[in-house]
Amino acid sequence: MASFDIVNRLDYQEIDNAIGNTIREIENRYDFKGSKSSLQRKEKEFIIITEDELKLNQIHGLIISHLVKRKVDPLCISKKNIEKISGSKLRQIYTLIEGIDQSIAKDIVSKIKKLKIKVQVKINGNELRVEGKKKDDLQYVMQTINESNLKIPIQFTNFRD
Repeated sequence: MASFDIVNRLDYQEIDNAIGNTIREIENRYDFKGSKSSLQRKEKEFIIITEDELKLNQIHGLIISHLVKRKVDPLCISKKNIEKISGSKLRQIYTLIEGIDQSIAKDIVSKIKKLKIKVQVKINGNELRVEGKKKDDLQYVMQTINESNLKIPIQFTNFRD
């Protein structure tokens, strides 16, 4: 029986590289000279601290562009609300999303079941396993999932024939 896994995994080395490149660009850009803007990564989140909302939006754009250059899908980050901290500084926390949430997993399962093809889908923690007798059915499932607009980036791994 052929099978594959649907997962959402992050390449933390590439994320670190993108954040490092963003920090270097912040230090070298003319419009950030003299400003107290910083970007830090802690575990599964990174934090932007800066003086005003314009700079916050510029840093957000820089991070997104560097993530895309590093082939990391920008859907893997979620923003939290902007917080005012000491003085006139602003802080925004971004969380890195890894794994497939139960609600999204159930949505994927329902989309696969609507196809009415002979495949079985199992939810294993934060990933899905799809099994079927025909390789063509599995490829059709992959195509359908790629075309559906999910809120997270997904990868297909562990393809077995």
